[in-house]
Amino acid sequence: MAARIEHLVTSGTFSLDGGTWDVDNNVWIVGDDEEAVVIDAAHDADAILAALGGRRLRAILCTHAHDDHIDAAPALASRTGATIHLHPDDLPLWKQTYPNGAPDRELAHGQVLTIAGTDLTVLHTPGHAPGAVCFHAPDLGVVFSGDTLFQGGPGATGRSFSDFPTIVESIRNRLLTLPPQTKVLTGHGDSTTIGDEAPHLEEWIARGH
Repeated sequence: MAARIEHLVTSGTFSLDGGTWDVDNNVWIVGDDEEAVVIDAAHDADAILAALGGRRLRAILCTHAHDDHIDAAPALASRTGATIHLHPDDLPLWKQTYPNGAPDRELAHGQVLTIAGTDLTVLHTPGHAPGAVCFHAPDLGVVFSGDTLFQGGPGATGRSFSDFPTIVESIRNRLLTLPPQTKVLTGHGDSTTIGDEAPHLEEWIARGH
């Protein structure tokens, strides 16, 4: 059986630079009836476990280490034996939430992770965070963009560890080069496609945020 994508929304808070905001996060599960990976274990380990339904969780893949994307990761890992994977450039952000812990594995640009016979290619897309990554699944026609690309523009770059010119270059060079029909499954909110977002790059640059 080929891998399929499942989606749940979890709610909690995001804290950085002394502020805290209520947020809803997209959690993505990729797998088959036997095994799966979770992309961004946000807020609610119980809800994610329920969605897994007893399947073997092979890995927890972090698009970046803002606390709303990783706050359920250690609990989920401890209850399933799954390994936590993060790009090393985001370790400073991870340490803000978990000063005494570290992810199990490092992600690297171009790395290929295989789940249920489906390849996920790691794309390093810094800007929203230094170690932000996206996961491209060409066989499924999707890219999991985390907070790098949303419907309507780039992820936020107004806080610590972020940079607008960097995120624009990441999107230009690593995401808009994907096939236009590629569905963009985001870290928050609605999905979009590469083809829908690509024509607006210059508008985003003109806005400067």
